[in-house]
Amino acid sequence: MDRRFLAVLAMSIVLALVVSAVFYQVSAHAGHSKPKQIELREVVMAGQPLPVGTTVRREELKLAKIPADLFPHGGFSKVEEVIDRPVVSNILMDEPVLEGRLAARGSGQGLAPIIPTGMRAVSVRVNDVVGVAGYVLPGMRVDVLVTGRPPNYNGTITATVLQNIVVLTAGQTLQPESRGQAINTAVVTLLVTPEQAETLTLAGNEGHIQLVLRNGADQTTGKTPGRETAELFGFRKNKPEPSARAAVPRPRPAVVTSVPLPVAAADAIVVIRGNQRTVEVVGTPKSPEGAN
Repeated sequence: MDRRFLAVLAMSIVLALVVSAVFYQVSAHAGHSKPKQIELREVVMAGQPLPVGTTVRREELKLAKIPADLFPHGGFSKVEEVIDRPVVSNILMDEPVLEGRLAARGSGQGLAPIIPTGMRAVSVRVNDVVGVAGYVLPGMRVDVLVTGRPPNYNGTITATVLQNIVVLTAGQTLQPESRGQAINTAVVTLLVTPEQAETLTLAGNEGHIQLVLRNGADQTTGKTPGRETAELFGFRKNKPEPSARAAVPRPRPAVVTSVPLPVAAADAIVVIRGNQRTVEVVGTPKSPEGAN
């Protein structure tokens, strides 16, 4: 037998034995190693959908165990921390209940917990035209136009008084219709600041309100000049009427000029000498009585 062949065969057998020994050692070590234990933690989850404006009850919640490193930020581990708190953002079934989705306990029910601190909710009466045929739904944004005749003005004006206002509710509905259909309602509630609430109330009492639907992604606002009835027919804008209480010009004060005081005549004596007649003044002229 060739010696070269025997040498190659021997080396192959030795290499196979070495590989088998290494594989055996690795397998034996892996079989004796203990699996890493995963730490679990309980989290409060919604047992059913929780819509906006409802108050959380115990039977609507459930506990589930999840890995501790997957515990959501703002989550709860105890059901008692969630019970009787109003929902301010929709919570889906089997979704963890988070702090940001709930209002403080005792803050009220329905619409009140949804109103942020410093804001106000003002309702306006609408119809199919004012409410954009029912497509003004909760969560959308609108502009508010008012049409009326200002005091001391010749004509009717339409002006934009509020822009980018959030719709809180449409009637008694706090969330959009699930199928995206229009909501027939007579009242729309808007989220405004106290100053905007005054403007909206005055516009509703003194003129006719119109809601204008806008894209929710469009956050731009700008000042508009308004439009008059005369401009629709190609005429220029009217000028304000003069006020009935126009200021009456005051009379100019009389200028007082100094008047010279009369001087009393001096005493005179008529002297007749023959055919000559003369008048002689006796003493100096006297000033009027009371003059200095």
